[in-house]
Amino acid sequence: MTPPPRTSSSAPRPSGSRSTAHAAPPAPTARSVGLVDIRTVVPDAIVDLRYATSNNFTGERLYPVGARCLVHETMAPGLRVAADRLRRDGYLLVFWDCYRPHPVQVRMFEIVPDPNWVARPGPLARSHEAGRSVDVTLAYADTGRSCDAAQRVHGHCRLTMGTGFDDFTAKAYAYATSGVSSAAQANRARLRSAMNAGGITVYSGEWWHFDGPGAKVGRPHLNVPLG
Repeated sequence: MTPPPRTSSSAPRPSGSRSTAHAAPPAPTARSVGLVDIRTVVPDAIVDLRYATSNNFTGERLYPVGARCLVHETMAPGLRVAADRLRRDGYLLVFWDCYRPHPVQVRMFEIVPDPNWVARPGPLARSHEAGRSVDVTLAYADTGRSCDAAQRVHGHCRLTMGTGFDDFTAKAYAYATSGVSSAAQANRARLRSAMNAGGITVYSGEWWHFDGPGAKVGRPHLNVPLG
């Protein structure tokens, strides 16, 4: 079976160093195009931007240290709804990627020039490049749990999801069952349900990738800093 096009991918890796989130508003250039810091939308969000480290499929740090998780303001209401639902059940959202500058997408395609796995850069911004998609997973809100070091992020334990971030295999498909434990399937469903409640939909090729309103509409590239 030919896998559907991906925005990015890689074999799962243990979590490495993580980017630092800022609670303050982003730079005026970001605000002028409607981008907001996720911590102003979901204050308890766990920000683990993998492309701000070398712990990603490229093996390179593509974002600056201390990069922000920026999302378009149209995603804010839905993400609040999702986070509220999950919080009531004892879970937190972990953000692996948010707004992605166009030059980063270009670099990803240079490293893996296969549109089946990495979206081909184009003249218009969509999805991550427009700040209208996020890559997320779940963690337990309770920091008292024990888990492997690879599953721990900012003192919290991530839930099992069946694969790591940017996985190349069919197990990464949102509704995959073969090779995916029943616990992982249930956790994926829990994440989808919360995001769907906020009007944010999963991409069938990656269980962690969710699209907000208008994510598939082409728009001018934003080209704003992540700092």
